[in-house]
Amino acid sequence: MFLLQAPEVRDLDVFTTMPEHFRRRERSDWADANRGGAITDSFLEGPVFDDAGNLYVCDIPWGRVFRINPQGEWALVAEFDGEPNGLKFLKPGTLLITDYKNGLMQLDVATGAVTPYLQRRNSERFKGVNDLIFDAEGNLYFTDQGQSGLHDPSGRLYRLRPNGQLDLLLHNVPSSNGVALSPDGRVLYLAVTRGNCVWRVPLLPDGSVAKVSQFFTSYGPSGPDGLAVDAEGHLLVANPGLGYVWVLNHRAEPVQVLRGVPGSSTTNLAFGGAGRSTVYVTDSTHGRVLRAEMSAAGLPLHARAA
Repeated sequence: MFLLQAPEVRDLDVFTTMPEHFRRRERSDWADANRGGAITDSFLEGPVFDDAGNLYVCDIPWGRVFRINPQGEWALVAEFDGEPNGLKFLKPGTLLITDYKNGLMQLDVATGAVTPYLQRRNSERFKGVNDLIFDAEGNLYFTDQGQSGLHDPSGRLYRLRPNGQLDLLLHNVPSSNGVALSPDGRVLYLAVTRGNCVWRVPLLPDGSVAKVSQFFTSYGPSGPDGLAVDAEGHLLVANPGLGYVWVLNHRAEPVQVLRGVPGSSTTNLAFGGAGRSTVYVTDSTHGRVLRAEMSAAGLPLHARAA
C-alpha cells in the first residue's frame, strides 16, 4: 500500500467494560469451535443505538443481548439459545438479529422475547448469517458467512425486500461479513474477512448487482469485520486482527487510523452520542466498548417500519 500522505493515528478510549457478574468463565460450544476451546467469558458484537441513546450489543457465545445506557451501565435484555452476531432496529422497540445458529430473529426489547423472523431460504438453513443493514426503501441486506473463506468462497449476500421476496445477490464471497451503504444508497460495501479486503457492490436500478470490485485491501491475521459510513462518505472499517479502525476516503485511502488499546479485537462499530459524532467500537475479546470523537457524524440508520 503506497500513500502520498500518512494517515492520522488516534487512540480509542475505553467507554465501558462488561461487569464481572455478567462474565461467564466456562466452556461454550461457540468457543470450542471458534476459539480452540479457550475459556471465553464473552464476545461482543453488533452495536446499535436506540433513539434514547442506549447502546445495544450482543454476546455471541452465550446468546445474550445487553443494553448499555449513556452512563455506561449494563442491563441484560435477553438470553436465548442462539449465537447473535448483528443487530439493527426493525422498528422502534424491536431489534432484528442475525443469529448464526438460527437465522434472522427478532427481539422485543421491552419484554426480552426472541422469536423467528426468517430462519430458512426455500426450506434450506442458512450457512450462518452475520450482519445486516436496511436501506431507505426498507430493503434488508444481510450476509450469510458460515465458515467460508479462501478455501471455500461460498459466502452469500442477500436482499430481503419489504414484500418478502428474497434475492441472492452474491454467492462467491470468501467470508461475507459486515455491510454498510454509501450516503446515496447506490453502493453497498461488504467486508470480506478471510480475503482481508472490502468489496464495492454497485446496486443497480433493476435490483441486480454488477461490476463488483475490491475496494480496499488490508493485511494481518484477521481481516475487515464491521463497517460504517459517515455523512461525508468516509468508510470506517473495523479490523480485529490489527486492533484498528481504518477511516477511508472515496479512493480507499486511509486518512485516519483509530487504534485500540493493546490486545484489542476491534470487531464492530456504530455512531452515537450527541449529533451521532462519536464512533463506538466493540473490543470483543475483552468485553469492552471503545470510542472516539469524529469530525463527521455517522449516517442515520434506516429501519423497515416507523
